[in-house]
Amino acid sequence: MSQAFAKMIGGASVKAYSAGSKPSGRINQKAIVAMKELGYDLKSHRSKSLDQIEEYAPFDAVVTMGCGDACPWMPAKQFIEWDIPDPREMNEEDFNKVRDLIKEKVTDLLKSL
Repeated sequence: MSQAFAKMIGGASVKAYSAGSKPSGRINQKAIVAMKELGYDLKSHRSKSLDQIEEYAPFDAVVTMGCGDACPWMPAKQFIEWDIPDPREMNEEDFNKVRDLIKEKVTDLLKSL
């Protein structure tokens, strides 16, 4: 969702990549529904590993959403920890609260860059 918000808010001037420490290859259905509500289609997206995006480094910023299982390192000018709860098992209302928090964080990040 953070990559989608970066593209939605930053437009063509922003290049954003998303990856995880244990990607499944598919996007959570709840995320697809939550982003569709805001006019963004995640259906064609796939989850990626850190190795798959490393070729785009170095980055202006690397943001981790919470280092519960791994704290990745990538070449970047700055590292930011948002410590956002994983909404995977949340009900729709709580999932959307996390979605909205991510949107707020991405908006603030893009303003700071």
